Amino acid sequence: MKSGFELLKKDDNSAARRGRLQTPHGIIETPVFMPVGTQATVKGMTPEMLTQVGSQIILGNTYHLNLRPGSTLIHELGGLHQFMNWQGPILTDSGGFQVFSLSKLCKITEGGVSFKSHLDGADIFLGPRESFQVQSDLGSDIAMVLDECPPFDCTEEDCTGAVERTTRWAREFRDVALESGHSELGRMIFGIVQGAGFEHLRQRSAEELMDLDFPGYAIGGVSVGEPEPDMLAQVEFTAKLLPVNKPRYTMGVGTPPQLLKMIGLGVDMFDCVMPSRAARHGTAYTPNGHINLRNERFSRDELPLVEGMENYTCQNFSRAYLRHLVKTEEILGKILLTIHNLHFYLDLLRQARDHIESGDFHSWSMNWIARYENGSRG
Repeated sequence: MKSGFELLKKDDNSAARRGRLQTPHGIIETPVFMPVGTQATVKGMTPEMLTQVGSQIILGNTYHLNLRPGSTLIHELGGLHQFMNWQGPILTDSGGFQVFSLSKLCKITEGGVSFKSHLDGADIFLGPRESFQVQSDLGSDIAMVLDECPPFDCTEEDCTGAVERTTRWAREFRDVALESGHSELGRMIFGIVQGAGFEHLRQRSAEELMDLDFPGYAIGGVSVGEPEPDMLAQVEFTAKLLPVNKPRYTMGVGTPPQLLKMIGLGVDMFDCVMPSRAARHGTAYTPNGHINLRNERFSRDELPLVEGMENYTCQNFSRAYLRHLVKTEEILGKILLTIHNLHFYLDLLRQARDHIESGDFHSWSMNWIARYENGSRG
C-alpha cells in the first residue's frame, strides 16, 4: 500500500519530524492537529471557519455517522465531503474506540463487536468488513482499521487478547480494502498499535501490523485514564518502533504541552475534542496557560484573549465581552471561543513545523511548555 508521506526534516535535538502527506483531497503538512467532527460537523464551526483558522484535515466518526444518518445515505448523497461541504482531507476512525467508551453497551467477539445503539437500543454488529464498508461509503481519505482499545488497568491476559484481535481485524480490514481497489483511489488505511502499558505487547502489535505494510500507523490506547507520564512513556516506546518513512498518529490527545512533548517524541498527527469542548465550557487557551472566563477578574478586561493572534475572536472581541457571553450562556460565546481555541491549537502546530524547519524546535518547545505550565499553575 502506498503511503504518500514524505519526510522533509528531522530535528537534531529530539525525535521531532517535519513531513508532508499527500491525500486525494489535498496535501497535509505535518506535524498536524485534526479538529474532530464526530457528527459530520465540528461543533460551532462552519467549513469556511475551519479553513480560516487553518484546518488542513478533520475527523469523522464511523460509529456515530453509521447510526445517523447512515453511511449508505451519505454515500448516496455524494460521500462525506459533499454531504458536509468540506473539500479538504477527512480521516475517519473505525468505531473501535466506542468499544472502550461504550463498553457497557458492547460485546466483543472474535469476529467483531456487537453493540446496543445508545440512541434506541437497536442491535448493531461492527466487524472489520463492516467497519471498512462504512468508511468506504463515507469516502474518507484516511480510514482507520477496526481495533480493540483495552483500558489502561487491564490485565496482561486481557491485553494479549485485545492485541491478537486487533491484528486479526487489521489483516481482514486490509484484505477487504485490497479486494475493493480502495488504495487505487489514493485513499489510505492506518493500522493502530495497541498493548496498553505492556511494552512487549506494544512491540508485538507494532511488528505484526508493520508486516501488513499499512501506509501509516496510529498509537492507540493512550489517554484512557492513565497518568500523563505513563501515557508519554507508551507513546515514546511505540513511536520508536514504527517506520521512519510513514506517518505516526497518536489518537485522542491532548493538551497543548502534551502535543509539543509528543512531537518531540516523533509523532506527526493528533486529534482531540479538548479545544472545542473547553470552549463550550468557557475555557480559552493562551500561551500563558488556559483561563476560565467565568472568573470575575475578566469582567472589565478589555484585552483580547491573546494579543496579536490573527483569528476573528481575538481581532474583534474583549475578554470582558466573551465573559459576558459565557455567563449569559449565549451561543455566540461558544462559537467565538471555539474559533479561538481551534486556531490556538492549529497555530501551535504551525509554529512547531516552522521551528523544526529552522532547527530550534527542542529549545523553543521546552520554553513554550514551561511558560504555559507556569501560567496554568499561577
